[in-house]
Amino acid sequence: MNALSQPLWSENLACRRGGRKIFEGLAFRVAPGEALIVTGPNGAGKSSLLRLLAGLVQPAAGVIHWGEADIADDPVEHRARTAYLGHLDAIKPRATVQDHLTLATVLAGTDAATVPEVAARVGLGHLLARPGRLLSAGQRRRVALGRLLLAEARLWLLDEPTNALDADGQALLVDLLKQHLAGGGLIVASTHQSLALPAQALALASAVSPRAAE
Repeated sequence: MNALSQPLWSENLACRRGGRKIFEGLAFRVAPGEALIVTGPNGAGKSSLLRLLAGLVQPAAGVIHWGEADIADDPVEHRARTAYLGHLDAIKPRATVQDHLTLATVLAGTDAATVPEVAARVGLGHLLARPGRLLSAGQRRRVALGRLLLAEARLWLLDEPTNALDADGQALLVDLLKQHLAGGGLIVASTHQSLALPAQALALASAVSPRAAE
């Protein structure tokens, strides 16, 4: 099977945090062109699952597969095909929008010449020279979306991607997600908000105190 057409999947996946069980027996399969939306209360493990899928932490049980391979067998290759959007947008106050997006291309090894085009796609084409300290929360999130596009990754892992986005920003997000899927990309997103996106659903039940932070 072509590496670009590999599914992401696991069976009997388990996660522990701080010595406590977060979830176990988790099974899913996401094929190219498909999205998986993960829901559940605070503390159910949505963010923990995304970190597992990114290869940032190891599962307590089970194996996460890309095709037939364990993602832990080649973490460098897995990072190259994965783009992770977390809660924090990591905006430096003195760096401009251009600086942030150009750095994203350096880290991903992609073409910096596409920065103006991508900035325009996420509604920041007129703000390339604006420093991070002058960006609104929604504009900072759009920078994060620009980084996502510039990574040119097959797998998008999104943690509450609608955070700080207004109605126009959320519509933009959904369009970007649909375009990624249409190109054969894979998406796993955790969210408390509904996304107008055809997707599988995976609901996690809380296994720890509802006050536990994710």
